Amino acid sequence: MPGISITNQEEFKKNKLILLTGPTGYVGGRLLKILEENQFRLRCLARRPELLLPKVDSKTEVVKGDVLDRRSLFSAMNGVKIAIYLVHSMGSAGSFEENDRIAAHNFGEIAKEAGVERIIYLGGLGNEKDVLSSHLRSRQEVGHILRASNVPFIEFRASIVIGSGSLSFEMIKSLVERLPIMLIPKWALMFAQPIAIDDLILYIVEALFKTDNANYLFEIGGLDQVSYLDIMRIYAKSINKRVLMIPVPVLTPYLSSLWLGLITPLYARIGRKLVESIVHSTVVRDDTALRNFKIKPIGIEEAIQRAIKFENSESAASFWYDSISSSGEKNHDKGYKFGERLIDARTININVPPEIAFNPIKHIGGEKGWYAWNILWQLRGLIDLLLGGVGMRRGRSHKDKLIVGGTIDFWRIEKTITNNFLSLSAEMKLPGRAWLEFEVIGTENSSAIKQTAIFEPIGFFGKIYWYSLYPLHQLIFAGMLKAIAKKAIALNKKSGTA
Repeated sequence: MPGISITNQEEFKKNKLILLTGPTGYVGGRLLKILEENQFRLRCLARRPELLLPKVDSKTEVVKGDVLDRRSLFSAMNGVKIAIYLVHSMGSAGSFEENDRIAAHNFGEIAKEAGVERIIYLGGLGNEKDVLSSHLRSRQEVGHILRASNVPFIEFRASIVIGSGSLSFEMIKSLVERLPIMLIPKWALMFAQPIAIDDLILYIVEALFKTDNANYLFEIGGLDQVSYLDIMRIYAKSINKRVLMIPVPVLTPYLSSLWLGLITPLYARIGRKLVESIVHSTVVRDDTALRNFKIKPIGIEEAIQRAIKFENSESAASFWYDSISSSGEKNHDKGYKFGERLIDARTININVPPEIAFNPIKHIGGEKGWYAWNILWQLRGLIDLLLGGVGMRRGRSHKDKLIVGGTIDFWRIEKTITNNFLSLSAEMKLPGRAWLEFEVIGTENSSAIKQTAIFEPIGFFGKIYWYSLYPLHQLIFAGMLKAIAKKAIALNKKSGTA
């Protein structure tokens, strides 16, 4: 994110330890980089530190913890002066409202005991007098709970966040780019006040330097109040694309969410919660923030143009689905009894150097597909989407690189070793846990490619699931390995080293 630099308050940075929650999420990921670049003392709370550690600076602390686990918060809060709360459970399965409620109580109470001097929280805009969606209602309830902890508290309430990789921007981008004709339901006409991700981050950073003990609630937004229809038209204009937009009288949030899931990278569960929130006006009614901060927010056209400009910038990229909780899966480490591991392991030998043999594996998934039986992969993704899972629409979080914690369709990258190893964990709906691993070993001119599918079933039904799909696995896994080998051989011939 260019242009953000905090050059003063050096003593503050040196002495105030900041705890950042939600560092794997969209806003948290962007804020993490800005805080590191500007040399703040930083500690990150992560449920799976091993996925975050490769992404942070060596000076940044990463501690294992979960806001739903009170005990883990005691050590995380030790010595912390400012805590930034960017946690919410919209992507989780089950009662996200109850999870958010418990998490906020835990966080506020432990922060008070630990002597934290300030909590900064990002919530959602919406008139509390209205009958709000469950998502907006929960975001505002979390603010009330944290405020009641008696720790000095700053709450920002924002509407749509516009930036490369943000949930709303990616939805708009996908709809406009993929559809020549678009049905526009009533919810797309409701007004919001989008804020650019750069401006949102600046508000949070400037709030770090507030030294009084007062509580604040700031409504923040960009210059313009626009509808989703307006935003889609502005994006279409920005990329010089014509889209015919036809208003329709009825399209329920549920039907809209399924439609969004099929057309965009948005899966149905989060799509429905997002649409339920869009039907409410989310505009700034109190301009106190403009009078209390130095930030001068940009308008929607500039925000979209900036997002387009930086959407392929690796240094700026974080995505809404980067959050580990975006899969909606429960924590399988607790409350489930897994059976023995069921394994499908295959190896193929080819006369290709390891670095070339690994190349097709490095680029697997996303637009390139899975090399064999892609129609079956897409069908599995569609079924997962209809079950409320992630589906295949996420694609790859980086088109050319394997980054631990990143996504490849309905998989997440667990571990990677250059030209040698890749481990993917499944985030589709399953009666168990699943991994897909690739390993390449060899000499200068020959390689063995080992492909292993691993499944840990939950009970009897988990085993039934695995064995019922056994014939398809024979097609898919065998075909995939052969196709990877064939692609590697072709690359080797093309390089002239065969």
